[in-house]
Amino acid sequence: MGRRNKAAMISRRQALKLTAGGTLGLLGGCAINPVTGQKQLMLVSEQQEIQMDRQNSPHQFSADYGSVQDKQVNDYVTKVGLSLSASSHRPDMPYSFRCVNANYVNAYAFPGGSIACTRGIMVTLENEAELAALMGHEIGHVNARHTASRMSSAIAVQGVVAIGAGAAAFQDKRFVPLAAGLGGIGAGMLLAGYSRSDERQADSLGMQYMNNMNYDPEGMVGLMDELNKLHKSKPSFVQQMFASHPMSSERYATAVKKRDTVYANSQGKLLRERYMDNIASIRKIKPAIVEMQKGEGAMRKKSYNEAEDHFSKALRIAPNDYAGLLLMSKCQLAQGKSQEGLQYAEQARNRYPQEAQALHMTGMLSLENRRYEQALSNFDAYGKRLPGNPMTTFFKGVSYEALGKRDMAANEYYRFLKVNNQGDYAKHAYDRLTGWGYLQ
Repeated sequence: MGRRNKAAMISRRQALKLTAGGTLGLLGGCAINPVTGQKQLMLVSEQQEIQMDRQNSPHQFSADYGSVQDKQVNDYVTKVGLSLSASSHRPDMPYSFRCVNANYVNAYAFPGGSIACTRGIMVTLENEAELAALMGHEIGHVNARHTASRMSSAIAVQGVVAIGAGAAAFQDKRFVPLAAGLGGIGAGMLLAGYSRSDERQADSLGMQYMNNMNYDPEGMVGLMDELNKLHKSKPSFVQQMFASHPMSSERYATAVKKRDTVYANSQGKLLRERYMDNIASIRKIKPAIVEMQKGEGAMRKKSYNEAEDHFSKALRIAPNDYAGLLLMSKCQLAQGKSQEGLQYAEQARNRYPQEAQALHMTGMLSLENRRYEQALSNFDAYGKRLPGNPMTTFFKGVSYEALGKRDMAANEYYRFLKVNNQGDYAKHAYDRLTGWGYLQ
């Protein structure tokens, strides 16, 4: 790229107008809600729901350390999920289900039907009926189009809604932050908190779908009871779930009432033994998952020595655990031990070569250790595995800059600014491009 031509020579005002990609235009009009059968404001089409899902959900799944590597677990979750979705109001959506390696207690759904539950919640549930309640609830959000409805309201107020990039969510004074660019790539809006009315409707739909497939409604009661207990005894474990899924004693009471009235004659099943058999590999390392939960809580408090102790205990129980290795890697980096952090990241990469996060983490730690060619190799591999992360572009720019390859660095910085123009990273990119004469 020539210094003063291919960089497009844009003005400062033009540079500041570069915005995140994926902007939705106004479509206008209403749509029939597939659940209620009533007209509602809907400015997001079903095809856009699917497109946003496909663009953003892979990044969130990777931020949650990818799907668990036990095929039996994922096949089981998929089987339960697909049976419920087939009986739902939108059976033709491209549903997909998985259990991810994240340790926090949560489940979530993207608007096109991509649904995940964490292994943290899987070891909390007691039977298949509770899993069906969890999956049914998330399918309910998809069926009632809660995300699309919320976005439509935002569009009506703001005119447009930007979906994507969002790198400003990861601002940090260091160029190698603990989780820079991992997850949240557009997922912030798609997974933003539901309203209490949305939650009530999703609960109701979940019980309906459970009943359709002959599950005991006690599964929903048990799920609500367990979440309420965790919320009181270990709030940090369920912090993310209640941020997006408001919990209240009312939801538990409603589930009990429906069990005793609407579904009083249900002859459904709980299927405890089948559930426990199918998640045996996760249950086996539950003590490690609990240690990782404690370690992540300590990380949030910046108590890194305490976090390291918890992660060490977890890795003694499950020495090859992908999430555990990456968490230890991040903990080492937070303490300034970049070489040790790189070793853990490389172990994680070798343990789960199909998953992208370890590539990104190895790249960042290689950058921290001034192994710039190695950093570029990992960032390139990450970009091929999981394209669309603007932070990868930025860090490639930093790597090229360190290698003295100014034109190549400028190209990456320019690409980064096209999708993100706010925060410390954007300022660094803009300052370099102006200082080098690519922008004026």
